[in-house]
Amino acid sequence: MSEKDKATIPEGAKRVLIAEDNAISRKCLKSHLESLGYHVVSDVADGEKAVEEAKRLKPSLIILDIKMPRMGGIEAARVITNISPVPIILITGHVSEELAVEAAEAGVFAYLVKPVTKKHLLPAIKLAFSRFEEFKRLEQEVADLKEALEARKLIEKAKGILMKRCKIDEESAYRLLQTHSQKENKKMHEIARMIIEASKLI
Repeated sequence: MSEKDKATIPEGAKRVLIAEDNAISRKCLKSHLESLGYHVVSDVADGEKAVEEAKRLKPSLIILDIKMPRMGGIEAARVITNISPVPIILITGHVSEELAVEAAEAGVFAYLVKPVTKKHLLPAIKLAFSRFEEFKRLEQEVADLKEALEARKLIEKAKGILMKRCKIDEESAYRLLQTHSQKENKKMHEIARMIIEASKLI
């Protein structure tokens, strides 16, 4: 791991909880994380245990497989977020617009597509922390967790519409929302709602 990569890891944000029902995948993920300078405080095999460990250990980052016994990753993310929001990464076989919206509403901030490689792990972690900071700003704007989750769901959906219609990437879509927000002197989720409503008329 380079010195540059080490510098990108937020200080005090190295405690990770893993929930993955495949023992080999779980061990491999743990090894990748440790080689990147993270400390895996717990690795479990189901969603219910992940919720218990999240309450007990209060990790700074949680990585959840989408399909697990007893409770899947999205439901576990929803429960954890309602207790205390934290950056959450979802391990999945694919990412669709529908999944992105559902996961955003549950408190997921980034994805790792199977098979998980060390190459893609650090960018996903950085994205999760970046989106979590964005979410915290939204939460301050609306001063309510439920409203902040709803606002983020609207923004994710609007980004998807802009990406498809304008043929641009996610970062450009976010900047476009941000620009319109500043120009119209409206909050980002209000602009997102307008884009969603307008798309229904086309």
